[in-house]
Amino acid sequence: MPRTISDMESVALPQLKSVALAVTDGMLHFELSVALEVFGPAPAAVTGPWYDLSVCGPGAVRFGAFSLDPDHGLDRLKDADTVIVPGWADVDVPPPAELVEAVRAAYDAGARIVSLCTGAFVLAEAGLLDGLRATTHWAHTEVLAARHPEVEVDPDVLYVDNGRVLTSAGKAAALDLCLHLIRLDHGTSVVNTVARRLVVPPHRSGGQAQFVSAPVPAQDDHPLTALFPWVIERLDQPLTVEDLARRAGMSSRHLSRHFRAATGTTPLQWLLAQRIRHAQELLERTDDPVDTIATATGMGTATTLRRHFNRTLGVPPDSYRRTFRDLAGGPQG
Repeated sequence: MPRTISDMESVALPQLKSVALAVTDGMLHFELSVALEVFGPAPAAVTGPWYDLSVCGPGAVRFGAFSLDPDHGLDRLKDADTVIVPGWADVDVPPPAELVEAVRAAYDAGARIVSLCTGAFVLAEAGLLDGLRATTHWAHTEVLAARHPEVEVDPDVLYVDNGRVLTSAGKAAALDLCLHLIRLDHGTSVVNTVARRLVVPPHRSGGQAQFVSAPVPAQDDHPLTALFPWVIERLDQPLTVEDLARRAGMSSRHLSRHFRAATGTTPLQWLLAQRIRHAQELLERTDDPVDTIATATGMGTATTLRRHFNRTLGVPPDSYRRTFRDLAGGPQG
């Protein structure tokens, strides 16, 4: 499961403002582009501190048909707060020793190390995944596990957060992990803004399976297309599975089947996740007491909200609010 808020309370944005991409020949341009897009210039709607992004490599590097001139050498990785290693194209070829050594040196210097897709092979070569749970693209998990038996390779998740070492599965999961980092550093409101600009869901749990037949309904006539926004507008109401099924015009059994296919979870689990997410936003953006937020999110009482919030995020609502108020410098609305 992803790391809980209680694990990250020692992480403050001022110490995480610089992001360095570690690049060499033979990396995947998609994952590189994802990191450049997410951690590059802040969206116009985002105010406050943002990331100082740099690209570090041994010189001009090639990514398939593309080439790139890094800003700095690999030795500058150790000066970054967060180091991101994009996907490694050919997992049968060991990554360059200078890249492995530079990533290890950055970790030893205190950096948070993040791999996207097969970038996990670089982290494994550096010994950063020893004794830890990690993931990579599903097509290469068996290779990673065989080559590095000391790593607990999980092929069935989108990303794994071990605190200072994070790994993602392939392609879209790389974007999920990048958004997860923004949520850790800036909070829910900011990541929602970034996700809207990218036209992607703001959050998919790291524990979600890599294989979900349809993460969101792709067709306008999908049975759940109109249901999702209807539910979001009524989170303050005591909705049941029967209410959702009635609105969707199907039986509860058929609703559960469609929900599992579209979201990878059950209707009640999905509904609870939306209530928790809305509570996060209200805690970050308002001064409303927990009782008021419990009513606004359909939790009923502050006791119920605290129980679900603590179980989901590992920290009480009041502690969550203090953490992100410290990061953001106070309420935003």
